[in-house]
Amino acid sequence: MANKPTACLALADGTVFYGQGFGAAGEVVAELVFNTAMTGYQEIMTDPSYASQIVTFTFPHIGNTGITPEDDEAPDPVASGIVVRWDPTVPSNWRAAGDLPDWMARRGRIGIGGVDTRRLTRAIRQQGAPHVVLAHDPDGNFDIAAMVAKARNWSGLVGLDLARDVTCRQSYRWDQGAWEWGKGFGASPEQKPFKVVALDYGAKRNILRSLVAFGADVTVLPATATAEEVLAHEPEGVFLSNGPGDPAATGAYAVPMIRDLLDRDMPIFGICLGHQMLALALGAKTVKMGHGHHGANHPVRDTETGKVEITSMNHGFAVDSQTLPQGVVETHVSLFDGSNCGIRVQDRPVFSVQYHPEAAPGPQDSLYLFQRFADAMRSRRTGA
Repeated sequence: MANKPTACLALADGTVFYGQGFGAAGEVVAELVFNTAMTGYQEIMTDPSYASQIVTFTFPHIGNTGITPEDDEAPDPVASGIVVRWDPTVPSNWRAAGDLPDWMARRGRIGIGGVDTRRLTRAIRQQGAPHVVLAHDPDGNFDIAAMVAKARNWSGLVGLDLARDVTCRQSYRWDQGAWEWGKGFGASPEQKPFKVVALDYGAKRNILRSLVAFGADVTVLPATATAEEVLAHEPEGVFLSNGPGDPAATGAYAVPMIRDLLDRDMPIFGICLGHQMLALALGAKTVKMGHGHHGANHPVRDTETGKVEITSMNHGFAVDSQTLPQGVVETHVSLFDGSNCGIRVQDRPVFSVQYHPEAAPGPQDSLYLFQRFADAMRSRRTGA
Protein backbone atom coordinates (compact mmCIF):
# COMPACT_ATOMS: atom_id res chain seq x y z
CA MET A 1 0.00 0.00 0.00
CA ALA A 2 1.45 3.36 -1.06
CA ASN A 3 0.00 5.27 1.90
CA LYS A 4 0.54 4.45 5.54
CA PRO A 5 -2.44 2.47 6.88
CA THR A 6 -4.79 4.60 8.94
CA ALA A 7 -7.17 1.80 9.92
CA CYS A 8 -6.93 -1.85 10.83
CA LEU A 9 -9.24 -4.74 11.55
CA ALA A 10 -8.05 -7.28 14.13
CA LEU A 11 -9.77 -10.66 14.37
CA ALA A 12 -9.88 -12.74 17.53
CA ASP A 13 -7.70 -15.42 15.89
CA GLY A 14 -4.90 -12.87 15.45
CA THR A 15 -5.46 -12.11 11.75
CA VAL A 16 -5.06 -8.40 10.96
CA PHE A 17 -6.22 -6.45 7.90
CA TYR A 18 -4.84 -2.97 7.23
CA GLY A 19 -6.41 -0.24 5.12
CA GLN A 20 -7.39 3.40 4.89
CA GLY A 21 -9.79 4.71 7.49
CA PHE A 22 -12.76 6.99 6.88
CA GLY A 23 -15.65 8.23 8.92
CA ALA A 24 -15.07 8.65 12.65
CA ALA A 25 -11.75 8.00 14.36
CA GLY A 26 -11.70 5.58 17.27
CA GLU A 27 -12.08 1.89 18.04
CA VAL A 28 -15.01 -0.51 18.31
CA VAL A 29 -15.47 -4.20 19.13
CA ALA A 30 -18.23 -6.15 17.41
CA GLU A 31 -19.17 -9.26 15.45
CA LEU A 32 -18.06 -9.22 11.81
CA VAL A 33 -20.52 -10.27 9.08
CA PHE A 34 -20.62 -9.91 5.31
CA ASN A 35 -23.45 -8.57 3.18
CA THR A 36 -23.82 -9.45 -0.51
CA ALA A 37 -26.24 -6.66 -1.51
CA MET A 38 -25.20 -4.51 -4.47
CA THR A 39 -27.31 -1.53 -3.34
CA GLY A 40 -28.76 -0.14 -0.15
CA TYR A 41 -25.67 0.43 1.99
CA GLN A 42 -27.39 3.31 3.79
CA GLU A 43 -30.46 1.22 4.61
CA ILE A 44 -28.15 -1.54 5.81
CA MET A 45 -26.11 0.73 8.08
CA THR A 46 -29.26 2.24 9.63
CA ASP A 47 -31.02 -1.12 10.09
CA PRO A 48 -31.25 -1.64 13.90
CA SER A 49 -30.82 -5.38 13.31
CA TYR A 50 -27.09 -4.68 12.78
CA ALA A 51 -26.47 -3.46 16.34
CA SER A 52 -23.04 -4.61 17.60
CA GLN A 53 -22.04 -5.79 14.12
CA ILE A 54 -19.49 -4.59 11.56
CA VAL A 55 -20.53 -5.15 7.95
CA THR A 56 -18.15 -6.31 5.23
CA PHE A 57 -19.64 -5.42 1.84
CA THR A 58 -18.82 -7.93 -0.87
CA PHE A 59 -19.84 -5.41 -3.55
CA PRO A 60 -16.74 -3.23 -4.09
CA HIS A 61 -18.38 0.14 -4.85
CA ILE A 62 -19.85 1.42 -1.60
CA GLY A 63 -20.61 5.11 -1.16
CA ASN A 64 -20.82 5.96 -4.85
CA THR A 65 -24.47 7.09 -4.64
CA GLY A 66 -23.94 9.23 -1.55
CA ILE A 67 -26.31 9.67 1.36
CA THR A 68 -30.00 10.60 1.14
CA PRO A 69 -31.99 11.29 4.35
CA GLU A 70 -35.09 9.61 2.86
CA ASP A 71 -33.22 6.29 2.85
CA ASP A 72 -32.53 6.12 6.59
CA GLU A 73 -34.17 3.19 8.38
CA ALA A 74 -33.44 4.75 11.78
CA PRO A 75 -32.42 8.25 12.92
CA ASP A 76 -28.75 7.22 13.07
CA PRO A 77 -26.58 4.39 11.74
CA VAL A 78 -26.71 1.37 14.01
CA ALA A 79 -24.05 -0.90 12.49
CA SER A 80 -20.79 -0.36 14.38
CA GLY A 81 -18.72 0.05 11.22
CA ILE A 82 -18.11 -1.10 7.67
CA VAL A 83 -15.36 -2.79 5.67
CA VAL A 84 -15.10 -2.09 1.93
CA ARG A 85 -12.82 -2.98 -1.00
CA TRP A 86 -12.48 0.48 -2.52
CA ASP A 87 -12.37 3.79 -0.66
CA PRO A 88 -15.69 5.65 -1.11
CA THR A 89 -15.66 7.97 -4.12
CA VAL A 90 -17.35 11.31 -4.73
CA PRO A 91 -21.09 10.48 -4.99
CA SER A 92 -22.81 10.53 -8.37
CA ASN A 93 -26.56 10.58 -7.74
CA TRP A 94 -29.14 13.32 -8.19
CA ARG A 95 -30.73 12.38 -4.86
CA ALA A 96 -27.48 12.60 -2.87
CA ALA A 97 -27.48 15.15 -0.04
CA GLY A 98 -24.03 14.24 1.26
CA ASP A 99 -21.25 11.69 1.06
CA LEU A 100 -20.74 8.51 3.07
CA PRO A 101 -17.46 9.36 4.91
CA ASP A 102 -18.74 12.72 6.21
CA TRP A 103 -22.04 11.16 7.25
CA MET A 104 -20.23 8.41 9.14
CA ALA A 105 -17.87 10.89 10.80
CA ARG A 106 -20.81 12.97 12.06
CA ARG A 107 -22.60 9.87 13.32
CA GLY A 108 -19.58 8.29 15.03
CA ARG A 109 -19.19 5.26 12.76
CA ILE A 110 -15.87 3.82 11.57
CA GLY A 111 -15.02 2.63 8.06
CA ILE A 112 -11.99 0.91 6.54
CA GLY A 113 -11.26 0.75 2.81
CA GLY A 114 -8.65 -1.00 0.70
CA VAL A 115 -9.31 -4.39 2.29
CA ASP A 116 -9.27 -7.70 0.42
CA THR A 117 -12.95 -8.33 1.10
CA ARG A 118 -12.96 -11.58 -0.89
CA ARG A 119 -10.39 -13.08 1.43
CA LEU A 120 -12.21 -11.72 4.46
CA THR A 121 -15.56 -13.08 3.27
CA ARG A 122 -14.07 -16.54 2.71
CA ALA A 123 -12.70 -16.47 6.26
CA ILE A 124 -16.13 -15.59 7.66
CA ARG A 125 -17.81 -18.34 5.63
CA GLN A 126 -15.31 -20.97 6.72
CA GLN A 127 -14.88 -19.99 10.37
CA GLY A 128 -18.15 -18.27 11.25
CA ALA A 129 -18.74 -14.64 12.15
CA PRO A 130 -15.66 -13.65 14.19
CA HIS A 131 -15.30 -11.19 17.03
CA VAL A 132 -13.20 -8.26 15.83
CA VAL A 133 -11.89 -4.83 16.73
CA LEU A 134 -11.96 -2.10 14.10
CA ALA A 135 -9.77 0.95 14.66
CA HIS A 136 -9.26 4.20 12.74
CA ASP A 137 -6.33 6.44 13.69
CA PRO A 138 -5.29 9.18 11.22
CA ASP A 139 -1.71 8.84 12.53
CA GLY A 140 -1.68 5.09 11.93
CA ASN A 141 -0.78 4.04 15.48
CA PHE A 142 -2.29 0.73 16.58
CA ASP A 143 -1.74 -1.59 19.54
CA ILE A 144 -2.39 -4.84 17.70
CA ALA A 145 -1.86 -7.11 20.70
CA ALA A 146 -4.39 -5.13 22.75
CA MET A 147 -6.88 -5.14 19.87
CA VAL A 148 -6.67 -8.91 19.42
CA ALA A 149 -7.03 -9.44 23.17
CA LYS A 150 -10.10 -7.18 23.24
CA ALA A 151 -11.67 -9.15 20.38
CA ARG A 152 -10.96 -12.45 22.16
CA ASN A 153 -12.42 -11.23 25.44
CA TRP A 154 -15.63 -9.83 23.97
CA SER A 155 -18.66 -11.87 25.05
CA GLY A 156 -20.38 -11.79 21.63
CA LEU A 157 -24.07 -11.78 20.73
CA VAL A 158 -25.13 -15.07 22.34
CA GLY A 159 -27.16 -14.23 25.43
CA LEU A 160 -27.20 -10.52 24.55
CA ASP A 161 -30.51 -8.63 24.55
CA LEU A 162 -29.97 -5.71 22.16
CA ALA A 163 -33.64 -4.93 21.54
CA ARG A 164 -33.68 -2.83 24.72
CA ASP A 165 -30.90 -0.67 23.25
CA VAL A 166 -32.59 0.09 19.92
CA THR A 167 -36.29 0.16 20.81
CA CYS A 168 -38.28 3.37 21.18
CA ARG A 169 -38.49 4.85 24.68
CA GLN A 170 -42.20 5.63 24.49
CA SER A 171 -45.13 4.83 22.25
CA TYR A 172 -45.85 6.83 19.12
CA ARG A 173 -48.12 6.77 16.09
CA TRP A 174 -46.71 6.08 12.61
CA ASP A 175 -48.79 7.26 9.64
CA GLN A 176 -46.26 7.60 6.81
CA GLY A 177 -46.77 5.23 3.89
CA ALA A 178 -44.53 3.84 1.16
CA TRP A 179 -42.40 6.05 -1.10
CA GLU A 180 -43.59 6.69 -4.63
CA TRP A 181 -41.70 8.22 -7.55
CA GLY A 182 -42.44 11.93 -7.79
CA LYS A 183 -44.69 11.87 -4.70
CA GLY A 184 -42.52 10.95 -1.75
CA PHE A 185 -43.97 9.09 1.21
CA GLY A 186 -47.71 8.46 1.05
CA ALA A 187 -50.46 7.74 3.55
CA SER A 188 -52.84 4.86 4.22
CA PRO A 189 -55.21 4.18 1.28
CA GLU A 190 -57.96 2.79 3.52
CA GLN A 191 -61.07 4.78 4.45
CA LYS A 192 -61.02 3.07 7.82
CA PRO A 193 -57.51 1.75 8.45
CA PHE A 194 -56.87 -1.28 10.59
CA LYS A 195 -55.62 -0.51 14.10
CA VAL A 196 -52.26 -2.22 14.42
CA VAL A 197 -49.89 -2.26 17.37
CA ALA A 198 -46.26 -2.77 16.33
CA LEU A 199 -43.82 -4.06 18.94
CA ASP A 200 -40.52 -2.29 18.31
CA TYR A 201 -37.58 -4.66 18.74
CA GLY A 202 -35.61 -2.49 16.30
CA ALA A 203 -38.20 -1.67 13.66
CA LYS A 204 -37.12 -0.38 10.26
CA ARG A 205 -39.03 2.63 9.01
CA ASN A 206 -39.89 1.01 5.70
CA ILE A 207 -41.52 -1.93 7.44
CA LEU A 208 -43.80 0.50 9.26
CA ARG A 209 -44.42 2.32 5.97
CA SER A 210 -45.41 -0.96 4.33
CA LEU A 211 -47.94 -1.63 7.07
CA VAL A 212 -49.48 1.79 6.44
CA ALA A 213 -49.44 1.29 2.66
CA PHE A 214 -51.52 -1.86 3.09
CA GLY A 215 -54.11 -0.19 5.27
CA ALA A 216 -52.82 -0.01 8.86
CA ASP A 217 -53.07 2.77 11.42
CA VAL A 218 -49.88 1.93 13.33
CA THR A 219 -49.12 2.59 16.98
CA VAL A 220 -45.56 1.61 17.93
CA LEU A 221 -44.83 0.37 21.45
CA PRO A 222 -41.47 -0.34 23.13
CA ALA A 223 -40.11 -3.88 23.13
CA THR A 224 -40.84 -4.23 26.85
CA ALA A 225 -44.56 -3.42 26.51
CA THR A 226 -46.92 -5.76 28.35
CA ALA A 227 -49.93 -7.51 26.87
CA GLU A 228 -52.16 -5.17 28.88
CA GLU A 229 -50.46 -2.14 27.29
CA VAL A 230 -50.89 -3.65 23.84
CA LEU A 231 -54.55 -4.51 24.35
CA ALA A 232 -55.29 -1.06 25.76
CA HIS A 233 -55.01 0.24 22.18
CA GLU A 234 -57.71 -2.23 21.04
CA PRO A 235 -55.69 -3.47 18.06
CA GLU A 236 -57.16 -5.45 15.20
CA GLY A 237 -53.72 -6.96 14.61
CA VAL A 238 -50.29 -7.08 16.23
CA PHE A 239 -46.98 -6.79 14.42
CA LEU A 240 -43.67 -8.09 15.81
CA SER A 241 -40.75 -6.20 14.29
CA ASN A 242 -37.21 -7.01 13.25
CA GLY A 243 -34.33 -6.38 15.64
CA PRO A 244 -30.84 -7.40 16.82
CA GLY A 245 -29.32 -9.72 19.37
CA ASP A 246 -30.06 -13.16 20.75
CA PRO A 247 -33.79 -13.96 20.48
CA ALA A 248 -33.63 -16.15 23.57
CA ALA A 249 -32.44 -13.16 25.63
CA THR A 250 -35.12 -10.82 24.29
CA GLY A 251 -37.64 -13.60 24.73
CA ALA A 252 -37.23 -13.47 28.50
CA TYR A 253 -39.75 -10.61 28.56
CA ALA A 254 -41.23 -10.70 25.04
CA VAL A 255 -42.35 -14.34 24.95
CA PRO A 256 -44.77 -14.19 27.92
CA MET A 257 -46.37 -11.09 26.41
CA ILE A 258 -46.78 -12.76 23.00
CA ARG A 259 -48.28 -15.86 24.60
CA ASP A 260 -50.92 -13.68 26.24
CA LEU A 261 -51.72 -12.18 22.83
CA LEU A 262 -51.95 -15.63 21.23
CA ASP A 263 -54.78 -16.43 23.62
CA ARG A 264 -56.77 -13.52 22.12
CA ASP A 265 -57.00 -15.13 18.67
CA MET A 266 -56.12 -11.95 16.74
CA PRO A 267 -53.95 -11.65 13.61
CA ILE A 268 -50.23 -11.59 14.42
CA PHE A 269 -47.45 -10.99 11.89
CA GLY A 270 -43.74 -11.18 12.66
CA ILE A 271 -40.57 -10.35 10.74
CA CYS A 272 -36.94 -11.28 11.52
CA LEU A 273 -36.51 -11.09 15.32
CA GLY A 274 -40.29 -10.88 15.52
CA HIS A 275 -40.43 -14.21 13.66
CA GLN A 276 -38.07 -15.72 16.21
CA MET A 277 -40.05 -14.24 19.12
CA LEU A 278 -43.25 -15.78 17.77
CA ALA A 279 -41.58 -19.16 17.29
CA LEU A 280 -40.28 -19.11 20.86
CA ALA A 281 -43.72 -18.16 22.16
CA LEU A 282 -45.20 -21.13 20.29
CA GLY A 283 -42.68 -23.51 21.88
CA ALA A 284 -39.86 -23.73 19.32
CA LYS A 285 -36.17 -22.96 19.86
CA THR A 286 -33.60 -20.76 18.13
CA VAL A 287 -29.94 -21.43 17.28
CA LYS A 288 -26.90 -19.28 16.47
CA MET A 289 -25.87 -19.57 12.82
CA GLY A 290 -22.30 -19.82 11.62
CA HIS A 291 -22.09 -16.69 9.47
CA GLY A 292 -25.78 -15.84 9.19
CA HIS A 293 -27.69 -14.54 6.19
CA HIS A 294 -27.04 -10.96 5.08
CA GLY A 295 -27.92 -9.73 1.60
CA ALA A 296 -30.62 -8.89 -0.91
CA ASN A 297 -30.35 -11.97 -3.12
CA HIS A 298 -31.41 -14.86 -0.89
CA PRO A 299 -33.71 -17.44 -2.52
CA VAL A 300 -36.52 -18.71 -0.31
CA ARG A 301 -39.02 -21.42 -1.27
CA ASP A 302 -42.63 -21.32 -0.20
CA THR A 303 -43.18 -24.90 0.95
CA GLU A 304 -46.92 -24.71 0.34
CA THR A 305 -46.92 -23.31 -3.21
CA GLY A 306 -43.43 -24.18 -4.45
CA LYS A 307 -42.87 -20.54 -5.42
CA VAL A 308 -39.35 -19.19 -5.04
CA GLU A 309 -38.91 -15.64 -3.77
CA ILE A 310 -35.70 -13.59 -3.88
CA THR A 311 -35.49 -11.90 -0.50
CA SER A 312 -33.57 -9.45 1.64
CA MET A 313 -32.14 -10.98 4.81
CA ASN A 314 -30.21 -9.96 7.89
CA HIS A 315 -30.02 -12.45 10.73
CA GLY A 316 -27.42 -14.40 12.68
CA PHE A 317 -29.89 -16.60 14.58
CA ALA A 318 -32.51 -18.94 13.13
CA VAL A 319 -35.56 -20.87 14.26
CA ASP A 320 -34.78 -24.58 14.63
CA SER A 321 -37.45 -26.15 12.42
CA GLN A 322 -36.97 -29.51 14.16
CA THR A 323 -38.44 -28.00 17.33
CA LEU A 324 -41.64 -26.60 15.82
CA PRO A 325 -44.59 -27.95 17.84
CA GLN A 326 -47.64 -29.68 16.44
CA GLY A 327 -50.00 -27.22 14.81
CA VAL A 328 -47.19 -24.92 13.63
CA VAL A 329 -46.31 -25.29 9.94
CA GLU A 330 -43.01 -24.41 8.29
CA THR A 331 -43.99 -22.21 5.34
CA HIS A 332 -40.65 -21.02 3.91
CA VAL A 333 -37.12 -22.42 3.74
CA SER A 334 -33.81 -21.03 2.54
CA LEU A 335 -32.55 -22.57 -0.68
CA PHE A 336 -29.00 -21.75 0.40
CA ASP A 337 -28.90 -23.99 3.47
CA GLY A 338 -32.42 -25.26 4.18
CA SER A 339 -32.82 -23.16 7.32
CA ASN A 340 -36.26 -22.05 8.45
CA CYS A 341 -37.58 -18.82 6.94
CA GLY A 342 -41.26 -18.81 7.85
CA ILE A 343 -44.01 -20.37 9.97
CA ARG A 344 -47.77 -20.17 10.45
CA VAL A 345 -50.21 -21.51 12.99
CA GLN A 346 -52.75 -23.89 11.49
CA ASP A 347 -56.29 -22.54 11.26
CA ARG A 348 -55.32 -19.20 12.83
CA PRO A 349 -54.19 -15.83 11.34
CA VAL A 350 -50.75 -16.03 12.94
CA PHE A 351 -47.63 -16.15 10.77
CA SER A 352 -44.10 -14.82 10.45
CA VAL A 353 -41.05 -14.82 8.17
CA GLN A 354 -37.33 -14.58 8.80
CA TYR A 355 -36.57 -12.25 5.90
CA HIS A 356 -37.46 -8.59 5.21
CA PRO A 357 -40.43 -8.40 2.79
CA GLU A 358 -40.59 -4.59 2.73
CA ALA A 359 -37.77 -4.55 0.15
CA ALA A 360 -35.61 -1.81 1.66
CA PRO A 361 -33.16 -2.71 0.38
CA GLY A 362 -33.99 -5.69 -1.75
CA PRO A 363 -36.52 -7.19 -4.17
CA GLN A 364 -40.29 -6.82 -3.83
CA ASP A 365 -41.18 -10.50 -4.25
CA SER A 366 -42.58 -10.78 -0.73
CA LEU A 367 -44.71 -7.65 -0.36
CA TYR A 368 -47.79 -9.89 -0.54
CA LEU A 369 -47.23 -10.79 3.11
CA PHE A 370 -48.42 -7.35 4.19
CA GLN A 371 -51.56 -7.89 2.11
CA ARG A 372 -52.02 -11.26 3.83
CA PHE A 373 -51.88 -9.52 7.20
CA ALA A 374 -54.40 -6.89 6.04
CA ASP A 375 -56.71 -9.61 4.67
CA ALA A 376 -56.59 -11.43 8.01
CA MET A 377 -57.62 -8.27 9.84
CA ARG A 378 -60.37 -7.60 7.30
CA SER A 379 -61.75 -11.11 7.77
CA ARG A 380 -61.75 -10.67 11.53
CA ARG A 381 -63.48 -7.30 11.21
CA THR A 382 -66.24 -8.64 8.96
CA GLY A 383 -66.51 -12.03 10.64
CA ALA A 384 -65.86 -13.79 7.32
